[in-house]
Amino acid sequence: MVDLLAVELLKLKRSKMLLLSMIGAGLAPFMVVLAFYINRTSADASGEQAVFETLFYNTSMYTVLLIGVPLYSIVAAYLFLREYTEDTLKNLLTIPVSRTGLMISKMLLLLVWILLLSLVAWALTILCGLLGGFDGLSGALILDYLIKFAVEGALLWALTTPVILVTIVMKNYVPSMIAAISITMLNVLVFNSEHRGLVPWTAAFDITHQSLLPLYPAELSYLSIAGVSLVGFASILIYFGKVDIH
Repeated sequence: MVDLLAVELLKLKRSKMLLLSMIGAGLAPFMVVLAFYINRTSADASGEQAVFETLFYNTSMYTVLLIGVPLYSIVAAYLFLREYTEDTLKNLLTIPVSRTGLMISKMLLLLVWILLLSLVAWALTILCGLLGGFDGLSGALILDYLIKFAVEGALLWALTTPVILVTIVMKNYVPSMIAAISITMLNVLVFNSEHRGLVPWTAAFDITHQSLLPLYPAELSYLSIAGVSLVGFASILIYFGKVDIH
């Protein structure tokens, strides 16, 4: 398992995808600061104050609802399709390499990658806030949102399994992107609804920020995330374990 993960890291070292994904992760804080000042210039002087807590919260919301799912789906599709597109998977499996071990190593690398992108978004939020003249930065706030960004990243990683399943079944980026866009549209549709706690991706945001609505028991939100994640992962292992590699 360690050797497989090391190989995956070596392959990633030569790829431009890591840099591109980091740029994508940095869009959320940049867009939040830009939107704040655009709105401020068109509003009166009594508008929203430029404070770090609001900046962190809005960046977190943009990441989970709009940017995270498509970005992490692209990363996941890249990781799980690379051997298919380069036609090296059949050679890799003759080493021999455990199919289950290969999938788990890729999932672990995806987790590390997503946590890295979460760290990038967190760091750039601080940088953009400082450059934008936001107030209220403190050590406690920095630590609090570092934990929140990491938790959100971990939850969104767990929820990548349906997209990964689509990716390895269809062996194409397009269905993966369609699935990611559909999830993003669902997030936007239900976020202002009282039923958002039942949707795993919006529930992940509320769980992180302890803002679950009281209409449904909190256990349902946790179960929705666990169910999607575990069913998706089990399906990945079963499908990849049985499929013929040509």
